[in-house]
Amino acid sequence: MKTITVLRGDGIGPEITEAVLRILHALKLPLTFEVFDAGMNAFANCGELIPQAVHDSIKKNRVVLKAPITTPIGKGFRSVNVQLRQRYDLYANIRPAHSLPKIKTPFCDVDIVIFRENTEDLYTGEEIVISDDEVHAIKKITRHASERIIRAAFDYACAKGRHKVTCVHKANILKKSDGLFLSCFQEIAQAYPMIESEDLIVDNACMQLVMDPHRFDVMVMPNLYGDLLSDLTSGLIGGLGVLPSANIGNDYAIFEAVHGSAPDIAGQNCANPLALLLASCFMLEHIGYPKEAKRITDAIDKVLQEEKVRTKDLGGTATTTQFADAILACL
Repeated sequence: MKTITVLRGDGIGPEITEAVLRILHALKLPLTFEVFDAGMNAFANCGELIPQAVHDSIKKNRVVLKAPITTPIGKGFRSVNVQLRQRYDLYANIRPAHSLPKIKTPFCDVDIVIFRENTEDLYTGEEIVISDDEVHAIKKITRHASERIIRAAFDYACAKGRHKVTCVHKANILKKSDGLFLSCFQEIAQAYPMIESEDLIVDNACMQLVMDPHRFDVMVMPNLYGDLLSDLTSGLIGGLGVLPSANIGNDYAIFEAVHGSAPDIAGQNCANPLALLLASCFMLEHIGYPKEAKRITDAIDKVLQEEKVRTKDLGGTATTTQFADAILACL
């Protein structure tokens, strides 16, 4: 029996978590779930954004399914997401942008996987106050972190039958930091002659993505660019509501929806659970249940193809519960 740590999150988090767990339970797999609050709900109850019980569960179970968590802005709190990624050395943030049936966007058949280095760059949060009028943010790039995310991208390309890996950088300006990342990419690419490799400056990569996303396959980049470009690729397939994410290290893995907690619609039973549900499929593959993951993705495709049951953001009127019911009916 495998136990999964589940973080219900804030805002719409509890609602979409309930919908996803209903679907996972229906698979009748040997899985159990330890469910916790984290974020503002947890802070209100115990004064901590991430209670110690959550860390104890993560250390024991090593696999986490996480709904959106709110971090208070401008009040001295570190991002919950960044804390978790750094504490558990979840160096590979993998965000697949894959077109879903009959979701209206300017593009079809998009299939891009972004590998985002997840532990350094500007996301270390290191800032130095020089004066009341000047602050310096530290951009940290190391060979160790760069090499392991780049190798992860190439290994994924080989394992999944992908044909190209694109490195995104700004080495024309940041010659030392992004220059190191780029040089690591060029060195490692030589060990994978069966995979085409290229590099693009980040602003050019953004333009190319919205002009012709089909030219891209697997993309790898430092932390900040990965944050920005993965949001961009989500826009190519219908938005963050359909984009799953995995944060994977050597010992731990957290699977999550990357969209926000949407407090304006919390409690209304109208949120789209697809991002978290697709993340749970990513999780099932990771722990050895690829057939069951495909059962869910096939059910999602069937529901979307029929165009009868969709939440408001997908052009329908269905509730979160009704959408989950429709997927359960197709399993």
